[in-house]
Amino acid sequence: MIPQRVHNFGTYFVSTQTWQRRNLFRTDELAQLLIDTVVGYRDRGRFLLHEFVIMPNHLHLLITPSGITLERAMQFIKGGYSHVVTETGRKSLEVWQKGFADHRIRDAEDYERHRGYIHDNPVQAGLCTNRTEYRWSSASGTWTLDDVPQRLKPTESFVGERHG
Repeated sequence: MIPQRVHNFGTYFVSTQTWQRRNLFRTDELAQLLIDTVVGYRDRGRFLLHEFVIMPNHLHLLITPSGITLERAMQFIKGGYSHVVTETGRKSLEVWQKGFADHRIRDAEDYERHRGYIHDNPVQAGLCTNRTEYRWSSASGTWTLDDVPQRLKPTESFVGERHG
């Protein structure tokens, strides 16, 4: 039996892959449906959305669940997306690998490291040359995001170390 989280305190870096790592999100329609699903659940208050990137065959998020477990938040995203895809007439399309990988963000430095990883992922994969060019990423500046949780905001000494 897999243990379930019983608390809801924390911000998480989450990764999940498409079934057999198929490049489903190279299709603008499918990538947009995923954005709409993630933002829709965020707008319903299921979680805070801090950063994201939709790669051709996987998704990375920085989220803070709101009154639900991380597992439930991911169930909303993955299950909700699969349902929406089925409604487009793709009834037999298997979308997701089972499960997801997560890492609880510990502090401001950890947050910034994972934020940078999310933003740089399309550049590292050769999908763009500048992180702001990639349409399906929070780095593009196109999407409304939730603020960094107060407990993860950099202290003055950390800001000086990063920018000094």
